[in-house]
Order: sequence, then C-alpha cells, then structure tokens
Amino acid sequence: MGYVHAEIQLRNPRLPELSPLAVTAMVDTGAMTLCIPEHVALQLRLETHAMREVTTADGRKQMVPYAGPIEILFENRNCYVGALVLGDDVLLGAVPMEDMDLVVSPSHRRVVVNPESPNFPHALAK
Repeated sequence: MGYVHAEIQLRNPRLPELSPLAVTAMVDTGAMTLCIPEHVALQLRLETHAMREVTTADGRKQMVPYAGPIEILFENRNCYVGALVLGDDVLLGAVPMEDMDLVVSPSHRRVVVNPESPNFPHALAK
C-alpha cells in the first residue's frame, strides 16, 4: 500500500500562547504512540516526564525521552497524548488515531475521519 501521511497540528496545551505546529506525520497503525523529533519537542517547549525504553524497527533497544502533554488536531478531531522523542519525522500511531476515531483509507492512501461517525469521535466503552 505504501506510506500513508496525515497533515496534523501539534499544540502544547500548557502554553496556549504558542501557535500550533503544522506537520506532516507518517501514519503507522503498527506503532502505538506518537513519536516526534527533538526539534518538534523543543519548538513546543514540551517537558520531559520520564525516559522510556523502545525497540526500533531494526531491533535496537534504546532509552528515549517521553514528553508532553501534546494536543493533536486533525480536521474536527483532537486528543491529548504524551510522545516518544526520537527519529527525524513525526509518526502517528494507533492510540491517538483510535482516540480521535480516525481510519486509514487504503484506496486513497490517506487518513480520514471515520465515516460512521463524521461529526464527533465515537468510542467503544464496554
């Protein structure tokens, strides 16, 4: 299917005077979290709350900062998350996508709001 990207905005909710940062995120439904490069964490003035051990695609384990909070905005959706600070690109994982009720449209190779709940996110809480 190739890579899927999404135009999102990232915002530090603790510093509302900072403008949201518009970024193109690689979408990876096999990844769980939001990952951001260090320069994004610096621009948003995020606080590092802890260190987390991660295993990267090549099998290496490393300790990386876990920073936040971050508000993610996509179309008429938003969510609040922490982010792993690593890599060169923003990576949007499954947890924030699920929180915002977003789906990948394989035929269009893009992220879309769930067509079954177009007006606001739906969550299953059973």
